[in-house]
Amino acid sequence: MTDTTPSLFAAKQTGRRVRLRTLTVLRWAAVAGQIVAIAVSQRFFGLQIELGLCAVAIGASIIANVVFHFVYPENKRLNEYEATLMLSFDTVQLGFLLAVTGGLNNPFAMLIVAPVTVGAMALSLGATLVIGLAAVVPVTIMAWVYVPLVTAAGDVLALPVIFQLGHWAAIVIAIGFVGVYTRQVSAEIQSMAQGLLATQMALAREQKLTDLGGVVAAAAHELGTPLATIKLVSSEMIGELEEGTDLREDAELIRDQVDRCRDILRSMGRMGKDDLYLRQALLSAVIEEAAEPHRDRGKEIVIRSRPREAAPAQDLMVLRRPELIHALRNLIQNAVDFAATTVWVETSWNDRILSVRVIDDGTGYPPHLLGRIGDPFLRRGSRQGRDDRRPEYEGMGLGLFIAKTLLERTGAELSFVNGTTPYTGKSHPGEPLGAIVEVIWDRTRREGGIEASERTPALGENVHFGA
Repeated sequence: MTDTTPSLFAAKQTGRRVRLRTLTVLRWAAVAGQIVAIAVSQRFFGLQIELGLCAVAIGASIIANVVFHFVYPENKRLNEYEATLMLSFDTVQLGFLLAVTGGLNNPFAMLIVAPVTVGAMALSLGATLVIGLAAVVPVTIMAWVYVPLVTAAGDVLALPVIFQLGHWAAIVIAIGFVGVYTRQVSAEIQSMAQGLLATQMALAREQKLTDLGGVVAAAAHELGTPLATIKLVSSEMIGELEEGTDLREDAELIRDQVDRCRDILRSMGRMGKDDLYLRQALLSAVIEEAAEPHRDRGKEIVIRSRPREAAPAQDLMVLRRPELIHALRNLIQNAVDFAATTVWVETSWNDRILSVRVIDDGTGYPPHLLGRIGDPFLRRGSRQGRDDRRPEYEGMGLGLFIAKTLLERTGAELSFVNGTTPYTGKSHPGEPLGAIVEVIWDRTRREGGIEASERTPALGENVHFGA
């Protein structure tokens, strides 16, 4: 994860998420709607509208679209500055068109919120504020300066002053509320999308390592016979050659290099053999494999099983899925990072559920984050959120998000609590009173889950090699 995380932020900071074609299509739709609204108002309702001023406003949008069509390719993606200018232009154009068609007396005045909504959904907070300001200023000006709507009989259509004031307040509040609400929802969606991308990268990396281990194990298995033959022949040559001759030294060198190749393949293929031949394993073995990389980090990891009532005493067989091992490894890593001395991994089960609890003796989860644990980028960009014990995640919550997402894909439910109430912020060395995460699977589910069925073969079909 350390290698892929910077690329996620680099992609986010480019800001090229809005296509020029999208904004031009929306602008053509707005132009068509404006023309239809003016034609209907004039023909069917007999309103006297300043067509010259309206043509100036609508013509500016048409000219802008035509220029963009011929100058830029359709697949061009706008950076944040360009998108802000385009949406600000659309906001000012709409404000001018509303000002020459009755101002706040125009029932379509609320549409000036639309560009702000688009900006809040796709751009940064600063760009959204600029577009919002470009909307508030014309709305405020048109409250005092506007071309009134006049009927064919010469009557002026105007709301009472108190209603105009209320209309202005409603538009300004809508700009602020819709902008903030849309931006919050969009930020959460983007954050979740980036977190899921990180999860997919982690799972793909784990799967590649698993596949690579299988390939190495197969290579070690296939090369075992020829290497053994070479060693046998070289040993026989050593016995027949005289001591101190060049040929004897060459034969000894061949034998030593064969031993070296055997040791390399054996060390590389240890994990691969497990993944190639053991498609399922004991739950305790899977927990041990997940905890193995963190046993030499100065914290004791205690693994214990506690079968519940009416449960068989023997350990359970589970599927050795890469996502399961990677997720449990993330949970154990998080516990080791913040533990004082010890981490406990407890497994328990009965006929209905299977539970895995990871407990540490650290300070526990901050209470204000308990309801948000499992969300990605909890403290995005805040230097205070970074922890020297976990520099690879910089306090963003990516590790727990990845673990939670991967485990939920296996049908698990996760809960995060503290071992002490109330929260003291102090560690409890040697006592399981720190952070607790419990993972529960429903054993009664027919589909999904991690438990191996009796029909799942532990070994694949034996294939005969050679003649």
